This record gives sequence, C-alpha cells and structure tokens, in this order.
Amino acid sequence: MAEMTKYRPGTFCWTELATRKAGNAKKFYAELFDWAFNDNEIPGGGAYTMCRKGSRDVAALYEQGKEEIDRGVPPHWTVYIAVANVDATTERVTGLGGKVHAPPFDVMDAGRMSVVEDPTGAIFALWQAGKHPGAGLVREVNAVEWNELSSTNPAAVKPFYTGLFGWTARTSSDLGMEYTEFQLGSESVCGMMKQQQPGAPSAWLAYFSVADCDAITKKATAAGGKALAGPLDIPTVGRFSVIQDPQGAVFGILRMEEKHGK
Repeated sequence: MAEMTKYRPGTFCWTELATRKAGNAKKFYAELFDWAFNDNEIPGGGAYTMCRKGSRDVAALYEQGKEEIDRGVPPHWTVYIAVANVDATTERVTGLGGKVHAPPFDVMDAGRMSVVEDPTGAIFALWQAGKHPGAGLVREVNAVEWNELSSTNPAAVKPFYTGLFGWTARTSSDLGMEYTEFQLGSESVCGMMKQQQPGAPSAWLAYFSVADCDAITKKATAAGGKALAGPLDIPTVGRFSVIQDPQGAVFGILRMEEKHGK
C-alpha cells in the first residue's frame, strides 16, 4: 500500500473518467472496484465525482457536457502527470513536437492544469498541485497500479517524454517484444510499447490493481463491459486484462505477482 500526500514532478498523480452517464458509470465501477463516490458541484452546473476507497480519493469521474459531446470526444480515461510549473512545462510541449489542447488554467484552489498531446497523438494532462495533490492511494487493490503508453511510433516519441519530464528510457525485449520503461531517477514511473491494434491511435492506459484478474474481468463483461485483451499472464509481473466499459472508456486491470508487492 502507498498512501500519498504529495507527488514528485514527473510522476503520475491522478486519473479521471469522462463519461456520458455518470450514474451508470458509478454503478459499473462500484461493482468492479467497490468504490464509494463523493459528488462535488461544479460552478455553472454538473458535478465532479471523487471515486473513493475508504477515506481516500483514488480517481474521479464527470459527465461530459454537450460541447464535449458535440466535438465528438468519446468517453475516456485521462492520466495526469505532476509538474512543478504547469505553465513552463506546457510551453515546452510544442517545442518538443507536441500540441496543446487546453492551455493552463486554474481548477479553483485544487491546482492548475493543462491538457496536451505527444507527437504521436497520445493525450494526457499536466497537474500543478494546489490543495489537491492527486490520488490518496496508489499501487493498492482498487487503486491505480501502473500507466502505459501504446504509441504508433515509440522511437520517435521517446525524446519528447525524456525532454519534457527528465525521464530516462530503458528498452528491452525480455518479454518477447520491445518494451520501454521510463524512469525518474531509480523510480519506474510508466511503460511504453508499440500500439498493437492496427489503425488504433496512440493512447495512455491506466491499470488498476485487482486481487483476481479473471474474476474482475468476468464481472466487467457481465455488467456490460468488453474484454479487449486478456486475461493474460506477463511473466514475472502478473496477470492483466484491458477492458472497455459499457460507455466505451478503456482501462486496464492488473494482478501483480507476490514478489511485486501484491
């Protein structure tokens, strides 16, 4: 278990679901992860819902508004990466070949953020914490365990992330395919692999830790979700599935092997 009250710049700090029907999403994810929910009113209408394990926030969800739907934005999970200065980091994105979707803005007193895109099209958010540092629990059952980028061009995008966050890239073929682990100092912060689905865009994927990958995958499909991959074993790591929820948002689940702390 890892209880968190602050995050180092360059580490993943938050995960957020944009969904068409918040009530349906709550029912689905409560069934999978036994989450409770705390709605916070958004100025101008709507609610931002904290997904909770015990007394700790582990993720969030919100119902997409008409403007977002009209722009054709599908339901999706977004990963957030902590930074010391969101304005300065966002400014570096374009110089490294990326794009800015939403320039820096304040989220009341919670923090300051932007939404950006890497050179191959993967979208993520940058977060400069105010009163809200991010998830209160990570690497625990029913909380985020790992984040992974599926990129259409891993080699081309490595310099973007190492330049933006000061990560180092360690690439190997130990599992029969090329896989890159990004590290910040001695800490592994995320992974990257080549996009395996023909024609699919580059995308970040959040994996939630589970006690039983097969059982949770069955629950997800019984509740209207779809298993896009797995359950499958990763030698020396654990067992995983990639799941699409009933409204179309994609996420991963991962049962870590005992020697990895689960």
